[in-house]
Amino acid sequence: MSIANLARRVVRALTPYQSARRIGGKGHVWLNANEAPLAYPFAIEGNRLNRYPECQPAEVVKGYATYAGVNPDQVLVSRGADEAIELLIRTFCEAGEDQILICPPTYGMYAISAETCGVGIVEQPLTPSRQPDWPAIQDRLSDVKLVFLCSPNNPTGDLVGRKGLIKLLEKAQDRAIIVVDEAYIEFCPEASVVDLLARFPNLVVTRTLSKAFALAGIRCGFTLGDPEVIAMLAKVIAPYPIPDPIAQIASQALSSTGLELMQERVLELNKQKAIIKAELTRLPCVQEIFEDKGNFVLVRFKDGAAVFAAMKAAGIILRDFSSKPGLDNSIRITIGYQGEMDAVLAVLRTLPADGATTSPTASNQPAASV
Repeated sequence: MSIANLARRVVRALTPYQSARRIGGKGHVWLNANEAPLAYPFAIEGNRLNRYPECQPAEVVKGYATYAGVNPDQVLVSRGADEAIELLIRTFCEAGEDQILICPPTYGMYAISAETCGVGIVEQPLTPSRQPDWPAIQDRLSDVKLVFLCSPNNPTGDLVGRKGLIKLLEKAQDRAIIVVDEAYIEFCPEASVVDLLARFPNLVVTRTLSKAFALAGIRCGFTLGDPEVIAMLAKVIAPYPIPDPIAQIASQALSSTGLELMQERVLELNKQKAIIKAELTRLPCVQEIFEDKGNFVLVRFKDGAAVFAAMKAAGIILRDFSSKPGLDNSIRITIGYQGEMDAVLAVLRTLPADGATTSPTASNQPAASV
């Protein structure tokens, strides 16, 4: 059976989605969107703005293929990984008929993209150990076209178990496509599953330049998959998705100098993450610290609403996940530079053991795109 037989017949239009920046509120320390704290010094040369850009800039495709260890025909460049998620749904799910499977708590855009495309959503919550429920997912394969797994998972920071993933890929052959979102993989590159692409044509991996590459502002992401999958997605993507200035910056980021700079910054952020985790363990208002494989830490406080309100009053914008299943009183903290982390700790140190504060109770934020 050709995997192309899973593709949909009709593609529907998009609807706007509200980003984290719009819902963040007023503040001067932004730690709610998992952005990198410092920008990279890339420049734009020449003046080709009177010409349409390439649909798939060859230099960017080749550069990312080399970086990821795949062939160029296994790479599609898109406007961030968000567009990659949506392209997969629009390409392989028939509106009004098909469904995707997600494992909450996880990244909110999988469900939003499905909803805007008229595609159903099957929820299979994570197990108490915050792993996908592999047997339960396998039992639902006849009901879904796409399974979305986030590794490291946003917001919990956990990695998807490799053995369970391989068994799922084996069961899903010719039945469903398994998508592994590796937006944060640069912070734990040894955990990537890109090597499995050679064995499983029904595996797709999504990536981005927004996190470790510190290029959230240019909106550049990648889909890695079987050449047949990439060819199907290329039929659906917009004719000019990557502006020429974006392609120039992405090419510089993927150069040997750019990659070296990214890896240096990742080491710095991982070091900063270890420091703040150690400090958090000493605070009486902290109840639990989740896994930390991305550029963020999810923390369960004794009174999450009070902590969020105290941070907001201090101009520090975090992300409240208390409304998500199994994440009561949990707040996600993006790892910033030392001054930002010091500001967070300074507020937390003012809170008593029960987390109570005289600040007004904060309301939960809606899901956002980062």
